[in-house]
Amino acid sequence: MIRLELAGPHTHLHAALCSACPMGPAGCCATPPGVEWSDAGRIVSRGGAAFLLAELAAGHLRPGARGLLIQRVEAPAAPGPKRCVYHGPTGCTIPPERRAATCNYYVCEDALTAAGAAHPEVERARRAQETLVALYGGWDRDLAERVATGWPAGPPWDAAFLAWLGSAYERLARRAPASLRALPSP
Repeated sequence: MIRLELAGPHTHLHAALCSACPMGPAGCCATPPGVEWSDAGRIVSRGGAAFLLAELAAGHLRPGARGLLIQRVEAPAAPGPKRCVYHGPTGCTIPPERRAATCNYYVCEDALTAAGAAHPEVERARRAQETLVALYGGWDRDLAERVATGWPAGPPWDAAFLAWLGSAYERLARRAPASLRALPSP
């Protein structure tokens, strides 16, 4: 039901429970997180600069105060509430290295509770989420300050800016080994 795949800042929490979400078939994807500064830097560091530029050009992503905002659309097959543009009939349509980190490590408390306290991964999943929320939050604050200083009118969202953001993220990630070691081990 729950499987935690530890990979430092690229950790994934897989939960089959999400397919039975009481909030509806889109679940958390009804209100997707932003692709914040650290997310965009992580995506670039994993070879995704061209992806971000293409998605900006297509209108699936747009600049926001804390990075990029994901477009919400209506489900093509059935009318209903809007959802993340990347949400398809079987879940996310983009690979984990192109997603906001939150999409990889977040599972709501309802799903964790439904898994039951006896499930060995539940407590590890909670601790991993807490660690990653704090880690990415700190990185976002640091990068937001640097972006505001370097581009007071807002960043240009071009290849040069993305290259800078990817490098800045990589520097932060290299300095975070103690935080990453705090991720729960089996």
